[in-house]
Amino acid sequence: MRVFTMAAFAALTLGGMAQAQDAQIGQDLYLKHCATCHGINADGQGPMGPALVVQPKDLTLLTAENDGTFPLMRVVRRIDGREPLVSHGSAMPVYGEFFQGDDTALKTASGQPVLVGRAIADLVAYLQTKQQ
Repeated sequence: MRVFTMAAFAALTLGGMAQAQDAQIGQDLYLKHCATCHGINADGQGPMGPALVVQPKDLTLLTAENDGTFPLMRVVRRIDGREPLVSHGSAMPVYGEFFQGDDTALKTASGQPVLVGRAIADLVAYLQTKQQ
């Protein structure tokens, strides 16, 4: 009985630990929520682009345009709405509420941990794979 109790405790404790981001899940989320404007290849060439006042960002150049460092906090703030961007007379769709929950820690370039929702962490992981 004692072994079972210890195993159950370990499973509950370890089950709550943060998991690494999943770029594949991030890609699925990206295709569902972002590709319409930013394009299937994240190059800013989505089919909604021509209808927007501000053209969608080429998300493959985020690191290159930020002196070789992925701008983690700027990306997180754009996704969750803390740094709004007006693109077609209204703000970019903000998925902060949709992507909230199941917090996980990401680290900025300086090593500072930042808690974000699992979906945002997965999207960030995917976007990092797309950098040129």
